[in-house]
Amino acid sequence: MRLYLLIGSLALALLLGVVSLQSPRPVGVDAPATAFSAERAMAHVRELAQRPHPVGSVDHARVRDHLLRRMTALGLETSTQTGPIARGSADALRRMGGDPEAAGFTAVNLVGVLPGRDPALPAVALMAHYDTVPTSPGAADDSAGVAAVLESVRALRARGPAERTLVVLLTDAEEIGLDGARVFWGGHPLRDRIGAVINLEARGGGGRAMMFETGRGAAETVALFGRAGVRADGGVTSNSLAAFVYERMPNGTDFTIPKNRGVQGLNLAFIGRPEQYHAPASTPDRLDRGSVQHIGSQTLETADALLRAEALPARGAEAVYADLFGRVVLSHSPGAGWGVLALALMLLGVAGWRARDRAGLTLADLGRGAVDGVWFTAAGLVLTQAVRTLAGPMAQRAESSDAYYLLLARLPWMEAGAALTVLALTMAVLGGRTRPDRRVTAGALAVAAAFALTLGGPNPIVIGGAVAALGLSLAPGLAARTVWGGWTGLVALVLALGAVAQTLAPQTAFLFLWPGLLAATAAATSALLDPGLTRARSLAPIAIGVVLGGGWLVALSHPVFLGIGLDLPGVLAVLGLLVLMLVRPLSPERGLVRPWLMAALAVLALGAAVSFTALIAEPAAGPETVAEA
Repeated sequence: MRLYLLIGSLALALLLGVVSLQSPRPVGVDAPATAFSAERAMAHVRELAQRPHPVGSVDHARVRDHLLRRMTALGLETSTQTGPIARGSADALRRMGGDPEAAGFTAVNLVGVLPGRDPALPAVALMAHYDTVPTSPGAADDSAGVAAVLESVRALRARGPAERTLVVLLTDAEEIGLDGARVFWGGHPLRDRIGAVINLEARGGGGRAMMFETGRGAAETVALFGRAGVRADGGVTSNSLAAFVYERMPNGTDFTIPKNRGVQGLNLAFIGRPEQYHAPASTPDRLDRGSVQHIGSQTLETADALLRAEALPARGAEAVYADLFGRVVLSHSPGAGWGVLALALMLLGVAGWRARDRAGLTLADLGRGAVDGVWFTAAGLVLTQAVRTLAGPMAQRAESSDAYYLLLARLPWMEAGAALTVLALTMAVLGGRTRPDRRVTAGALAVAAAFALTLGGPNPIVIGGAVAALGLSLAPGLAARTVWGGWTGLVALVLALGAVAQTLAPQTAFLFLWPGLLAATAAATSALLDPGLTRARSLAPIAIGVVLGGGWLVALSHPVFLGIGLDLPGVLAVLGLLVLMLVRPLSPERGLVRPWLMAALAVLALGAAVSFTALIAEPAAGPETVAEA
């Protein structure tokens, strides 16, 4: 029974996660005037993204003139603002193949104002950039953002006057150094009137749009977005882990500039179909219209809420938050994480007490279960890096921008390969990681680590993971001996990781604490119903936890890998640990262990083959320069 329940609940979790990752259907031109329509927005995209339009090009001037006409037609009080392009930005444009001299080393921002009924109130800004890199028509980056802003303005006007003034800011020279944003936020007369900003971006040509960044101290902003964004077509995708990680990345967007000035706001982007990023393939025909619908609908609903709010969100406390399948945003204060941890530990204690009395659980076996989790994570860090290296060594990334774009194009293959690798490791732990010869396991891990380090260069994550995985592989006595030991040990390990995250980075702790609480709840319920885990009533809470928790983790894993998987493919091993914690009590019966482990080996080989296929599927050397007409 457990095997069927394991396969069935995992299949449902995968289905739930995949469904949650879908973009909404694009709305046609016959949509109500007050609604966002991707098809109406696509008319703007087709006009803007006919050809690349980098700063200083003929097409850049064409796009600028077109936008000024459209902004005026929408009833905006339109003006331009010019400012200097920094020397470093000019050099960057030259390296891309552009001509800063043709632009007079000047950025030209386009500014539109839709006056509110009370001009004394702080205004709301919608921001996107209208320049592209010289190699791409930029249908996604950022013509889709500009088009979504224009369509949102049209819908906002149809909804009737708002109290607050709306400012439309279409910046220039973002691609070469955020120069247009620096010019506006450095001294435009409207700058100090703006109390909230929504920025639109893209790094790819599809997928769900994610709210990945806020201003600092953004608890009130997150609360407003949670109320407004869920009314958007397709709901929302957002979590404080993304905001925490992006805050620490070296790159930035136009939103970086007002954020550093203390302005509250949101940054939205879609990053699917990464092969289109800064590539000739980023054309209107290849752009995912569902992505336009999603980013535009979220922009419209959030802007409408801000424009009609009695008071704009103010800087205050931080928030821990994440969406649940795009339908609701669950949020709490950073300190509340300690309460979640305490509750989960209490439930784990109930499960452990009941399993000790009725199923023979010992503290030593609980510890061995935690060690299984350490082995899984360490081995996952090594194997995912090795499998990812099959699609192209990381050393290529430093060679040129073309090599970077090539690796981005191969990212979906890397993700599939890494996911299959984590699945194989999950199956290995469920079947008994010590069943195969320990020398064979250790040898395979050593070969994988050597491969990843030889082709990818020194990597402390791989080295540390290899040392831990090899050492534990050669110590079979440290593997869990019972289902309860393996399960409670994994829950304890995840909660320990949650405690560390809660101490060092509370915004990220939900990643461990929420699934840990779910698993502890399932463990306590099952232990009270039937500690032997033989009856359907005790297995049902486990299956429900796998479907709900596993589906949520699948939906979370995809954007996480698209964001950082190129550099850190082992992030799927960490997320896989959480899935393993949920499915651990559904280990297959003893008579099925051998074929189960053979299947795990086949899945691992399939993962390696899928990642290697990227070399064939995406052999190009990077985006070619598109000549201007």
